[in-house]
Amino acid sequence: MDGIDTSISAPARPTDVGDLWRAVRHKLPSEADDLTAEPAAHDRFVVLAPSIGSKPTTGLSGGFSSNMAFFSGDPATTRISVVSAGMKFSQKKQTLAGTRFSIFTHDDRWFLQGDNRLSWTSQNTYALGTASLTDGSANLKYDFFRLYETAYRKVQPGLFVGVGLDLNIHANARAGAGVDAESAFDQSAYVAYSARHGFDEDTQISNGTSVGLLYDTRDNAINARGGWLASATYRTFIGGFLGGDSTWQELYLDARTYRKLTTDARHKLAFWFLGDLVTGGVAPYFDLPENGGDGRSARGYGEGRFRGERMLYGEMEYRGTLTPNGLIGMVAFANVTTVDSTETGERLFDSAAPAAGLGLRVLLNKRSRTNLCTDYAWGKNGSRGFYLAIQEAF
Repeated sequence: MDGIDTSISAPARPTDVGDLWRAVRHKLPSEADDLTAEPAAHDRFVVLAPSIGSKPTTGLSGGFSSNMAFFSGDPATTRISVVSAGMKFSQKKQTLAGTRFSIFTHDDRWFLQGDNRLSWTSQNTYALGTASLTDGSANLKYDFFRLYETAYRKVQPGLFVGVGLDLNIHANARAGAGVDAESAFDQSAYVAYSARHGFDEDTQISNGTSVGLLYDTRDNAINARGGWLASATYRTFIGGFLGGDSTWQELYLDARTYRKLTTDARHKLAFWFLGDLVTGGVAPYFDLPENGGDGRSARGYGEGRFRGERMLYGEMEYRGTLTPNGLIGMVAFANVTTVDSTETGERLFDSAAPAAGLGLRVLLNKRSRTNLCTDYAWGKNGSRGFYLAIQEAF
């Protein structure tokens, strides 16, 4: 009919930071830049960005974060693999470095997962449980080394079983910053717990092996639009094994799912559940389940603010794009942590530590869906933090 536009507008072409850079240079996109082109085996998508943040554990920090995504085989039958690494230096004179990887071999026959960290760091220590008060906390400095390596074998599509080696070393523990630091260290929850269970105050080591079961149907591990991740890992730390101080067992549970709110996935919800449970024996203080121990959970609190023999954690996040081309996005999230402790008599759900926050996203690489993530979160008792990272929290 005259005067009525009956045409259907095509969806906006996805745009990332690389496209903006080419536009500034007046350079046309190449065939490799075409999002509609099928990814090929051994394609690599590399992102390197500054890392700036501020949170209770570190104060102001700066450094770099990098992320490389690639396919080890035919993308039709092989999931995308990710290697991320970073290093940062903090206002509190900490040096924090780490490398993580999730690598699928050709046709997903094997899945290799690693979490490796090396830090010269410090942390405020508190009494156990979610109800612990900030009064009486003590700042401790220590050196931290972690090597977690697991190899999974595919037994059915999406289902893997694996075995791993797990090493944790906390060394050179000593009084940190603050007035009367030495006195605070002597009266700290760390020293009291260590004395009660016969651990050396200077160095504590947990080494052992693990078995795991993993189910993963996500379409993309970097920024999923749908699917499930469910995993259970049972770790046995052995006294005397490579210098281990005690024998104890841990069950670690991780479940995630993603739900589209619109058919084009511009708006979606993401859900995350963690369970970290000491099932037997006595773990050293720093190896007890804690909030933020994975490095990305419990935004709004510093790592280790809440600690105990058992921890449960849940989070929900809304993810949406603010521009039709997907370049700019935003998130809103809420999380809650509950911890129990036989030391204090507190049980799970007797108290909780909620937090909530907002964030912005900038699409760094549209092929791998890698975002630059900036978040600000608020917790209870005035706790808050600003976070900057490459790749979503979960």
